[in-house]
Amino acid sequence: MPEITVRPLTAADRAAWTPLWHGYLTFYKATLPARIDDVTFGRLTGGQEPMGGFIALRDGKALGITNWVIHRSTWSDRDICYLQDLFTAPEARGSGVGRRLIEAVNRMAREKNCFRVYWQTHESNLQAQELYNKVADKSGFIVYRQPLG
Repeated sequence: MPEITVRPLTAADRAAWTPLWHGYLTFYKATLPARIDDVTFGRLTGGQEPMGGFIALRDGKALGITNWVIHRSTWSDRDICYLQDLFTAPEARGSGVGRRLIEAVNRMAREKNCFRVYWQTHESNLQAQELYNKVADKSGFIVYRQPLG
């Protein structure tokens, strides 16, 4: 079977990124205006923001994406990396794509001297948790959020 390639997301990846991004949103039963797709992709690939992404491919077919954000922390003088979004196409799940995307974020975060990579998933996302439990420690924290409009 051909090798999975993971590389940084570029502006040329828009057509491959969009269906995976929409798959991610659908998985979490979310919808966003099309302008948010444009803003998000521009931020991920524009080089002006402390964020970016990776895309996983096999034989030129996009199989997964991850989007990350680097930010300050009150717990360290080094930055921290939030792996904000991770999605693997259903037909590629269990093939190592998710693990390879996480590894790519970890390498990038080390290169940027971050002290930690963290992420969250929904409690119902049991398939992803099987992988996450192998590659990271569960923090035990519960996430609360308050929409501001």
